[in-house]
Amino acid sequence: MKVLLIYRHGVKQPRNPWPDGPENITQCPIPAGTSFTQELSFSDEEGTLWWHAHSDWSRATVHGAIIIYPKPGTTYPYPVPYKEELLVLGEWYNGDVMAIIDEALETGGDPNTSDAFAINGQPGDLYDCSNASTYRLLVNYGKTYLLRIVNAVMNEEIFFGIAKHNLTVVGMDGGYVKPINTDYIMITPGQTMDVLVTANQSPSHYYIMGSPFADTTAPFDNTSTTAIFQYSGNYTPPSTPYSPSLPAYDDKDAAGNFTVRLKSLASKQHPISVPLIITERIFITVSVNQIYCANESCAGPDGNRLSASLNNISFVTPTIDILQAYYRHIRGVYNCTFPSIPPYFFNFTGDVGNNTIYPSQGTKAKVIKYGSAVEIIFQGTNVGAAENHPMHLHGYSFYVVGMGNGNFDFKTSPKTYNLVDPPLVNTIGVPKNGWTTIRFVADNPGVWFMHCHLERHASWGMDTVLIVTNGPANTNKMREPPAYMPPCAKS
Repeated sequence: MKVLLIYRHGVKQPRNPWPDGPENITQCPIPAGTSFTQELSFSDEEGTLWWHAHSDWSRATVHGAIIIYPKPGTTYPYPVPYKEELLVLGEWYNGDVMAIIDEALETGGDPNTSDAFAINGQPGDLYDCSNASTYRLLVNYGKTYLLRIVNAVMNEEIFFGIAKHNLTVVGMDGGYVKPINTDYIMITPGQTMDVLVTANQSPSHYYIMGSPFADTTAPFDNTSTTAIFQYSGNYTPPSTPYSPSLPAYDDKDAAGNFTVRLKSLASKQHPISVPLIITERIFITVSVNQIYCANESCAGPDGNRLSASLNNISFVTPTIDILQAYYRHIRGVYNCTFPSIPPYFFNFTGDVGNNTIYPSQGTKAKVIKYGSAVEIIFQGTNVGAAENHPMHLHGYSFYVVGMGNGNFDFKTSPKTYNLVDPPLVNTIGVPKNGWTTIRFVADNPGVWFMHCHLERHASWGMDTVLIVTNGPANTNKMREPPAYMPPCAKS
């Protein structure tokens, strides 16, 4: 028996990856009957982040919010709201989530989808199981509320809106953005958003709704969760709350049109520093694949095992954590051969044929020199069931400088980059059959996990590890490990 590891999603942990949390990446599971103290180190985060378990699929039920308020003597870069409310988007599974993923990994098939989505733990009254316990957000007419929204959903991105009310997005992933006025948001698993809403409609009941964005042929939960935006006062409530008109589940344009509007404040009070001269460029293809099974003995497509990859490498989680192996020079746990480009180039978003279905498997990391100005181009592919992939990097926030459909073009695509006010985030979607470019300075030494935040894809191997070396001064070297680290199983 093991104790779950907790990850503070979006907290950079400067120079201190030891308590970061992902199982067998920066630490091994905590044995039952023992304890491990995780030191939480904040730096420039401000706004809403979250924490969750980082062992198998345990984050489905083990998660919560982190709220970082402005420093004393400062305030929000927008009018102070009347009240703040936390809305956590999650899921409901009738089965044991650990048993669901264990069975899927054993058989090689797709894991069961969730049975419902939820807002603050309640699926809402569109589901028979919970119509008597729908979450209600009580509001006063004329007041403005700050909604701190966390997407803790496992495998679907979410469209979110409130009937007849406009939303103003003012923050994302522990930072501020230029205000975006919209009637819906698209929020991926792993992302957080700070949203202002003013109660300026006729006092009544209005649905707060979340429904999936899933532009894929893969199975997904195609239901909607609701809460009620309920005005205080005396009035006759409607027999059914007003409902928002959210985009269709496969509306790729609606998802993309929202995402490209995200921009940093880039103000004197909240400056940014986008790397302009790149010293480390990495091009990564993102794919859903198959592992061949003899005699069609697995439950995936064509009797094979479902898999996923970055640069056609399906990540294998070791039994000794990579951070300890790196720090103590333990051989045989991982190797530093993750490539900076795919094994070969092809028409990534066209007819890919069968020659890219089967990835190699391995525990491969990418070593980056301290202080490097890094650009990573994520290229979605049409291999397997193509869809939007929310990519997340531990230990860093990064600038999203570009995004587009189709194949990335090294000559023309960089001309579309936003190097003036790109959003600074920790999780971003790679469009279905499209690309996303991020930039950051590698100034946080350590071992940092990078993975898709669709949990089934992470379980299948859509992961890798970035190892950032120590800098020349003591102040930019990785800290010493704590006196006690959970012991690892023998490899």
